[in-house]
Amino acid sequence: MDRPKVIHLDTHVIVWLYEGMVEKLVKDARRAIDSSNLIASPAAVLELEFLHEIGRLKPTATKVMTALAAEIGLQICDMTFRTVVDRALLEAWGRDPFDRLIVANAKAASAPLATKDPKILDNYARGIW
Repeated sequence: MDRPKVIHLDTHVIVWLYEGMVEKLVKDARRAIDSSNLIASPAAVLELEFLHEIGRLKPTATKVMTALAAEIGLQICDMTFRTVVDRALLEAWGRDPFDRLIVANAKAASAPLATKDPKILDNYARGIW
C-alpha cells in the first residue's frame, strides 16, 4: 500500500505526539505519520491554544508547534483561510467549528487526515485511523 506524502493531523493527534503518547496511535495511523510530511491546520493550532486557555493543555500552542516542528518536522498549512472556509461551508455534518475547518483544510489539500474522531471518520473518506 502506498503511503501518503503528506498527512494532516487532528488536534488530539498533535497533543499525543507532543506528549510522547504514541501508544495511543493505531498501527495504520502511526505508519502513515512515520512515512509522511506532517501538516497541522491553523484551526488545530487555535484549538490547541483554546485547550491551553481552559487548562486542558499545559503548554501553549506555540510551544507545542515549535517543539514538534523541531522534533518531527510538523508544519502549519499555509493555504489561504478563504479557501479553507469555502470548503468548510460544504461540511454540514458537524457543528464543531474546529472539526469543520480541520477537515476542510485536509480536503482542500486532497490529503488524508489522521484522527480518532468517529464523526470525522464517518464523513471524510480519507480519514486514517
